[in-house]
Amino acid sequence: MSPVDGASATLTIDLGALAANYRLLRARLGPGCQCAAVVKADAYGLGLGPVARRLAREGCGHFFVATLDEAAALRDALDQGGDEGEAAGAIYVLLGAEPDTAAGLAELGVIPVLNSREHIELWRKEAARRGGPLPAIVQVDTGMNRLGLEARDLDWIAQEPDALAGIEVRFVMSHLACADEPGHPLNQRQLDAFIGARATFPAASASLSNSGGILLGQAYHFDLVRPGIALYGGNPLAQGPNSFSEVVQLQTRIVQVREIDSPQAVGYGATHRVAGPCRIATVPVGYADGYLRSLGNRGTAFVAGVRAPLVGRVSMDLITLDVTAAPPEQTRPGAIVTLIGGGGAGLDDIAREAGTISYEILTRLGPRLKRAYVN
Repeated sequence: MSPVDGASATLTIDLGALAANYRLLRARLGPGCQCAAVVKADAYGLGLGPVARRLAREGCGHFFVATLDEAAALRDALDQGGDEGEAAGAIYVLLGAEPDTAAGLAELGVIPVLNSREHIELWRKEAARRGGPLPAIVQVDTGMNRLGLEARDLDWIAQEPDALAGIEVRFVMSHLACADEPGHPLNQRQLDAFIGARATFPAASASLSNSGGILLGQAYHFDLVRPGIALYGGNPLAQGPNSFSEVVQLQTRIVQVREIDSPQAVGYGATHRVAGPCRIATVPVGYADGYLRSLGNRGTAFVAGVRAPLVGRVSMDLITLDVTAAPPEQTRPGAIVTLIGGGGAGLDDIAREAGTISYEILTRLGPRLKRAYVN
């Protein structure tokens, strides 16, 4: 671990592994299908600028974010990359066009995902105000019941010649609800519904698959895929081996070691009791850093290559580890502790211990952590 420069811990982000994951995903695609990148939420907490510029170097020409603010930050980040930014291509905003964002989207030159009739009407009015067509993606709901046009909206478009006047529909898209479970019957139902919905937009290209959808096979790929978690090293499948490279490693240092030789409690609420002689190491990471409180008495760290279970509750700035199994000379104050990755507990392992998913583990990692980029 490099010096923390006043931070409590270092989050090392391997941009070479990120690029390798992008190439692995792209290699699964058939001819004519492009691979986008979902970089919303500050590139899943790993840093929008470095991540997006590295992907642009790999030839990624399509980026998805959630909001107008994220789109503006991404545009700035890509522009800082010089030629990389010029080659970066389109930026898409998943939350669409709202009354307070439509003008800004058009001004910035980014492309909204239109999720409702109201979005379509707003974007059509914005195009009329500007005197020319504006590009968009139109999302259709194929069974997730979250965002997207319903069947009655598709009927409206089919029956109303001017419904999409002034809108250049680049893609029609939908989103898979159960792509992490390849055998789930909803996958096929959504695929069939999407194929049917495409008939309403005969001139548009199509996009359906997220990370898990890519692994379902080329029938789900169409013209553009939108991977997210697989880029960042998470397993896009609920079960089975993870074929993607580890991108993140979280490390800190021991600040104190306490020798306990009699039954005593550890941490807030006395939720863990030491039964006999042991060594407890305190390290300066807590829920203020995004290390989830639900990992209390469940998490795993590694010290000198030895598993060190988290004992007691996670507090705001500190956690306590049982390092009894590790050599005493390697668990003194200043010794490195690996909390995520690095041959120890992986991203998906930590997610299981926390009772959540790898997406939340990544996006909760806070700004107090020093981010160090390699490769």
